[in-house]
Amino acid sequence: MSFTKVVQKIKTEIILFKHLAKDTEGASGIEYAIIAGMAAVALAVFMTPISGAITDIFTVIQEALVPPA
Repeated sequence: MSFTKVVQKIKTEIILFKHLAKDTEGASGIEYAIIAGMAAVALAVFMTPISGAITDIFTVIQEALVPPA
């Protein structure tokens, strides 16, 4: 390979890396993934207490609507 072709190839790669460094389009996808991960952790932590509270609320409503036999 001649010297000019090597230099041209290096210039092409430098331009490619400059464009990749300026590309921020993938950053928003990563941010959404982090937010989704935090939401999943929050759901995992609070699911049992919320489930119990909702069950208690519906039990109170059921007891209020259905008279004891």
